[in-house]
Amino acid sequence: MAIRNIVTDSDPQLRKISREVVSFDEKLHKLLDDMRETMHKADGCGLAAPQVGILRRACIVETGDFFIEMMNPVILEASGSQISGEACLSVKNRSCLVDRPTYIKVEYFDRYGEKHIKEVENFAAKACCHEIDHLDGILFYDKEYSDGKRGRR
Repeated sequence: MAIRNIVTDSDPQLRKISREVVSFDEKLHKLLDDMRETMHKADGCGLAAPQVGILRRACIVETGDFFIEMMNPVILEASGSQISGEACLSVKNRSCLVDRPTYIKVEYFDRYGEKHIKEVENFAAKACCHEIDHLDGILFYDKEYSDGKRGRR
């Protein structure tokens, strides 16, 4: 495993839409392992492949005893509302309020190419939404909550 450099929001690559993961091979496994080590080193709770310069639809989330690796994730359902502060490993010295769902049902592939559907709640749901947004070139402050009309995914 290796620590990778985290791309900052001044890099236009973070605004690009990531391509689907099609090869569930050792190269992907190394990327995921490196992402987890990088996330731990940076004291984060999630990381998406674009944040380490790889435009693939892969992300990880780890909060407490919850850990998930998601390739090609799609949110099938979302409900509830939690308005709270967010920050990002790619955005230095900035945070803002974002309205995220308290519940999501997400379909994704694991590192071996097996399809899963998982229900996720509370902080883990928020973190999953944040990381999935990265795969579409969306940063948390694009959804800054101020009037109730922004912030939902």
